[in-house]
Amino acid sequence: MRENPNFSHITKLHPCFNEKIHDKVGRIHIPIAPKCNIQCGFCTRSLNKEENRPGVASEIMSIDRAIEHIRKVTEGDQPINVVGVAGPGDSLYNEDTLKLFKRVGIEFPEMILCMSTNGLLVPDYADEIISSGVKTVTITINAVDPEIGVQIYDDIHYKDKIYHGREGFELLLKNQLKGVELLSQAGIIVKVNSVLIPGVNDEHIFDIALEVKRRGASLMNILPLIPLNKFKGYPRPSCGELSKLRDEVEQIIPVFRACTQCRADAFGIPGKHEQDFSLGVTPSSHY
Repeated sequence: MRENPNFSHITKLHPCFNEKIHDKVGRIHIPIAPKCNIQCGFCTRSLNKEENRPGVASEIMSIDRAIEHIRKVTEGDQPINVVGVAGPGDSLYNEDTLKLFKRVGIEFPEMILCMSTNGLLVPDYADEIISSGVKTVTITINAVDPEIGVQIYDDIHYKDKIYHGREGFELLLKNQLKGVELLSQAGIIVKVNSVLIPGVNDEHIFDIALEVKRRGASLMNILPLIPLNKFKGYPRPSCGELSKLRDEVEQIIPVFRACTQCRADAFGIPGKHEQDFSLGVTPSSHY
């Protein structure tokens, strides 16, 4: 499939899609999505001020509070290009996400709107995502083989029913891949995140890359497992393991290598420690 024509333009401005500007421009993650509709084996969501990882925020914002926060951050000295929703649950499983994007589009039209999701609901909300003005979407896909997927996922909650095992994973995967296709065809830049879990999907990431590239994804991000939940006892992949796999995948699809696996309430410049903050642990003077 040919490269998305918007890829070059958008990625010149997005610090989580372009390593060259990762330490030069900032983004704001709005923690407005507390609920999630699947259970990933490596995920534990939490509200706290201490942990530096996805799935964590210090508060859940209302839309009005989020607009106020965006205004304060963008009035500061840092160049901010992106407003995103990355949890701490799933963005599309929380109706305020798309409502927020519509408000931001009106009040901050210069901002790139970005969303992270597990992909289960993308086909159902594709038209709304497109009409809301979202330009970049990250979908986390950790397997395309049911034998591997059932080791990672459980409790797939879809349309008032909970699915388990192979049935649940196949439903999730079908919607994820369809979502990649629909958004890519509409001109939205799709990045696929894959969590590298040693002994589970470490020899499968290349297959994921082949499939998502075929569906229209523009970029891939391979993340090291943070050992939590049922994968608590698993080793975190080494830098060498990550680098080798990224090199292999890059033969298929461009790979983003600078992800800091930040909190759902992070804001600022992600590649600069002294200019990247999170709610609840950042003095108001940093605004």
